[in-house]
Amino acid sequence: MSTMRRALEFLFTRALRSRLGVAVVIAVLVFGVIGAARLVSGPVDPSTGLSNRPREPISTVDPEAGDDGVLSSPAPPRPKTRPGELSPEQAASRFTTAWLAGPGSSGDDWQARLRPMSTPALTEKLTGADPESVPARRVTGQVTLRPRTESFVEVLVPLDNGRLRLELVAPDGRWLVDAVDWERQ
Repeated sequence: MSTMRRALEFLFTRALRSRLGVAVVIAVLVFGVIGAARLVSGPVDPSTGLSNRPREPISTVDPEAGDDGVLSSPAPPRPKTRPGELSPEQAASRFTTAWLAGPGSSGDDWQARLRPMSTPALTEKLTGADPESVPARRVTGQVTLRPRTESFVEVLVPLDNGRLRLELVAPDGRWLVDAVDWERQ
């Protein structure tokens, strides 16, 4: 019997030393740990899915109490206009009217109408521009003003087939268009 026992021990230890034996031992250990963890954790609610996160957001701040943080963003400053000059909205509206009147007029006439409402940099960029390339024909809504600083604003003008975005500057209190961008809708 002792020989039989030695033979079985030999086969058993040989099997444990093989790759397959090592894999079986690791699998048994892993499944044992998982099974023990499930027994200790208690019953599982099938409606929770894979997550144990709360259903509602955890709020530690009263949503009605305003922002008192250091990084709160102040309201943008009110644009300043020199007395007797056009407001940014008025300057943008006049520029838009002249810009839309481009098709059907000569390039020189169109640019002459835009020049008094444009910065020298924009006037230079528009040199040689074709008035026939103006992609819209009429304003379809109210001008929207986005103040950035006291002397820089962005103005959005809804048009019949897109939106005109103008950047206006007023280093001395007189608003002039400095950049024109067209967004097709």
